[in-house]
Amino acid sequence: MDFKQLETFCAIAKYKSYSKAAEHLFLTQPTLSSHIINLEKELKTTLVNRSSKQISLTPAGQILYQYAVDLLSLKTNAQFKLDEYRGTFVGQVEIAASTIPEQYVLPELLCQFHQEYPDVTLSMHHLPSEKIIEGVLSEEYNLGIVGSRSTHNHLAFHELVTDELALITPASEKYRRFSETLTWSDLISLPYIFREQGSGTRKRFETALKRSHHTLKDLRVVAYIENTEVIKTCIRKGMGVSILSRRAVEQELMEGLFYAFDIPDLELHRHFYLVHHKYRSLSPLEVRFRDFLIEALRHQAT
Repeated sequence: MDFKQLETFCAIAKYKSYSKAAEHLFLTQPTLSSHIINLEKELKTTLVNRSSKQISLTPAGQILYQYAVDLLSLKTNAQFKLDEYRGTFVGQVEIAASTIPEQYVLPELLCQFHQEYPDVTLSMHHLPSEKIIEGVLSEEYNLGIVGSRSTHNHLAFHELVTDELALITPASEKYRRFSETLTWSDLISLPYIFREQGSGTRKRFETALKRSHHTLKDLRVVAYIENTEVIKTCIRKGMGVSILSRRAVEQELMEGLFYAFDIPDLELHRHFYLVHHKYRSLSPLEVRFRDFLIEALRHQAT
């Protein structure tokens, strides 16, 4: 039983796919399969169920997985301490982020982190907040940044930054009057473009609507679009309006392309959180990246 076999085994357990595990480890699928077969022969037991489309661990595989994670964590910690002793930091940090953090918060911070740790490879995945939380719980991701939090007691959330949602419209004469008065009858009559189900932005707006005894069904929705930049293009072309983060339209507001309006009786402030599993140890590099983000964003806020 060697580390390469354990890394292969843990990757299959994490991704539940031979092809994704092979891609993550930069191995061919035959090589990956060989590692698992040899590990099973050595341990004289079957570790991976192969009888269905969904890859899963056998009971024996589940027992080994807990020890394999600890062994690989010890290996990573030892490597980290030796790198720290030599004054170099080498490794990979993987993070899943929802739309607003991915596009408008993290890029500058990733560049800063890279300048400080140039030998660390950063890997970022884009997912809705709900999917990230599910991924952290299922051990697919160790670190995530989300626009909403869960009450699940296995998760730890660290508040990073505050965000403000607003009604974003084209900067045309039709919408200029909203700067003086914006009523619910106005809001209900507007053509809306919304994000997909699971989006933190949409979830926050729906929660605010519910508190004011309204739902999305009260509004005239003309489109559901996943990509914020596409929504912005549609707004510029006059297709409709949307509820977006002010961070996402900061440049357009400065250039006078959009108007941003607060909605009466709706509290549309929210927070972005860094989330990780309470009972699963982060690698030293992940801890360093987590602490870097928290400190950098705290410094920005002061």
